[in-house]
Amino acid sequence: MHNLPARLRARYRSVDHLFRAVDRYIGYHGYHYVASITYFSLLSVVPMLMVAFSVAGYVLAGQPELLKELSDGILRVVPGPLGEGVGELLGKLIEQRTSVGVFGLLIGLYSGWNWINSLRDALTAMWDQDRTDPPFFQMIVKDFLALLSLVAALIVSFALTVSGGAFGDWLLRLSGLDHTGWASVLLGVGSVVLALVADALVFLWVLVKLPRQPVGTRSGIRGAIAAAIGFEVLKQAGGIYLRLVSSSPTGAAFGSVIGVLVFISLVSRMLVFLTAWTATARDAPVTVRPPEPVVIRPVLPPRRPASALPAAAGVLTGVVATLGVLRHRRRRRGLG
Repeated sequence: MHNLPARLRARYRSVDHLFRAVDRYIGYHGYHYVASITYFSLLSVVPMLMVAFSVAGYVLAGQPELLKELSDGILRVVPGPLGEGVGELLGKLIEQRTSVGVFGLLIGLYSGWNWINSLRDALTAMWDQDRTDPPFFQMIVKDFLALLSLVAALIVSFALTVSGGAFGDWLLRLSGLDHTGWASVLLGVGSVVLALVADALVFLWVLVKLPRQPVGTRSGIRGAIAAAIGFEVLKQAGGIYLRLVSSSPTGAAFGSVIGVLVFISLVSRMLVFLTAWTATARDAPVTVRPPEPVVIRPVLPPRRPASALPAAAGVLTGVVATLGVLRHRRRRRGLG
């Protein structure tokens, strides 16, 4: 390999790295972890919607005018008995907003803990770390802290993206270039770059801080950049898909659900695989496992069964001696 040109050597190392990542992803049960993360992600969607509906119920209960406008809008969009049923459902939702919110929050805590636990286990396995479970309640507390930290990182990422776009629009209006084509294109490119930077920071935190044993930041930079690019590609593809399926009521009802399911599965698969890809790089930290305890087991030679010849010889000798004694006594009696 040392005789090959530099470009071919680099290509060989890249292919070898890819095969090592695939081998770790498959050998360390990456498919199982992706299925677990996807399941608990979908399970978390329902309680999140319940909490959102509860918050919306509190907002609508305090603004009767907004509630009336929403009810009239529902009747215009969905006329007839179906619209009246939707209106009644909205009224019951507002009446039971507290119970809906509390119930959704409890389910959300359960599904959220299982989701972050599955994600941390997946990253720990891909980094080839020993999973030494702390006490149960201590593990729950750490997982909830990790979940809150991840939510905070996502909020900061989305805030950077949104504020960057709004700031760019404000600058365009201020400079009078808001109707200029090249300025709009430049703003769009800048928004994408800002979103990539924010996503890379979030994925970097996920790759190096969420495993059970934190990893050095330098080791996760390459994987975080690749994850950010892949995530933006999936977001753009998801936007195109939603625009295609929203043209019909059936597609809008079922296509969006299928799209969310596929999007969550692809993001989970991408994250777990890129973790394996990052962990198998040549500059990745090597996990040193403690040696197995040495067990000394003495091996005794097998016991040989006692030979029957010495015993038979002893018995024969005893019989001959006894016969000799008896014969000697008979002779003495005959002489006497």
